[in-house]
Amino acid sequence: MLFSGVVSAFVDNVATVLIVAPVAVTIAKKLNVSPVPSVIAIAIASNLEGAATLVGDTTSILLGSYADMDFLDFFWMEGRPGMFWVVQLGLVAATLVLLVIFRRYRQTVDSDRITTVEDYFPTYLLAGTVVLLILASFFPDKPDITNGLICMGLTLVGVVYEMVRQKRVSILSRTFMGLDYFTLLLLASLFVVIAGIKEAGVIDAIAELFVKVGGNSVFLMYSMLLWASVLLSALIDNIPYVATMLPVVSSIAVFMGVDPNLFYFGLLAGATLGGNLTPIGASANIMAIGILRKNGHEVSNGDFMKISIPYTLTAVTVAYIVVWLLWGVRA
Repeated sequence: MLFSGVVSAFVDNVATVLIVAPVAVTIAKKLNVSPVPSVIAIAIASNLEGAATLVGDTTSILLGSYADMDFLDFFWMEGRPGMFWVVQLGLVAATLVLLVIFRRYRQTVDSDRITTVEDYFPTYLLAGTVVLLILASFFPDKPDITNGLICMGLTLVGVVYEMVRQKRVSILSRTFMGLDYFTLLLLASLFVVIAGIKEAGVIDAIAELFVKVGGNSVFLMYSMLLWASVLLSALIDNIPYVATMLPVVSSIAVFMGVDPNLFYFGLLAGATLGGNLTPIGASANIMAIGILRKNGHEVSNGDFMKISIPYTLTAVTVAYIVVWLLWGVRA
């Protein structure tokens, strides 16, 4: 779980799950135990650490692009610690909770064979993707599709390399066949639902409600934005939600005459960390369940939430307090 968190701080959450979850499944098979708890832990940890850096999650990338932040702003911004340190404190507290939940798993893991790395090129591609995404964050006014072009371009490089190495054109068809179309369609449908909600004026109504209820209290407004984001992100995918709410949050900050960073980080903490509450709250959760399903393990909402709820509420509470102390006290 901690390893997936470290990876996810610099690699997209879904990619992290695709990298680490199969390891957990293999270990579970060796121990003859269910892989469900460990794969769920990997998914929710990757979501948590996705908020730590600009390249860790799509929600962070969206915030960085909208608020004109670069990679270093997540570590230190305007003389104060950034989201990276907030997330690390949340990770420590949430890990202690998982230690209690998983206290009965005391089996030892013996490695009976060491896998020899035969090709480092995929590692170079992954590292190159991270570096290019970081470098792109320092360029203002770049096209909105820059990050997508970087990821798709290096994917194409990897496919061509494998086709040349194996001298088989079928690699291309295998790449398309290996996609999880069920998950892609589910995510696409979520975006359609959010677009419909936005078009119907529901999001605007929520913004008006925030202003009406919050009044002139910055603390109350911050609390409402963060905890409402936790609740909403538990029910809908956090990527379209953050994309929709960023302009709303900016407008609220202007209306109240306060530093928008407090609300930005509150939104990011609530939406990214809050997406861990339910299986459909984040793309990485959906991907983890898809991996488990392929290995013959169906995950109920109850199984998922027994782990995700205490983990998420702990991490979000820590972030809620720390973000306010860093950015709200001076507001």
